[in-house]
Amino acid sequence: MKRIEAIVHSEKINELNEELKKIGNSGATIYDAKGRGHGEKPMVQSGRGTGKYTSEFSSRSCLSTVVDDGEVDKIVKTILDTVSTGSPGDGKIFISTIADAIDIGTQKRGNGALE
Repeated sequence: MKRIEAIVHSEKINELNEELKKIGNSGATIYDAKGRGHGEKPMVQSGRGTGKYTSEFSSRSCLSTVVDDGEVDKIVKTILDTVSTGSPGDGKIFISTIADAIDIGTQKRGNGALE
């Protein structure tokens, strides 16, 4: 099993979620985040709109899903096809190995917990 974590522009997260559902991804955790990296820094207005400054952080969304090893390439391709514009700051994908998973309700373990 693998955990795939994608950090993407917040505007793209709904479209990405829909595309992952279309290819059969059964579940994901999505949360809002802020980060800094190589992408453009957003301009932010302060007070009553009289001042502008460059924000230190960009608004991002993180999507995390755990899948069977055989699904990794399909998930990664869908993420890239959906959110990539070819520009710096599009986001990152991290893939890590999961030693075990347990469904608390059914008490199934391993790949059975992903159903």
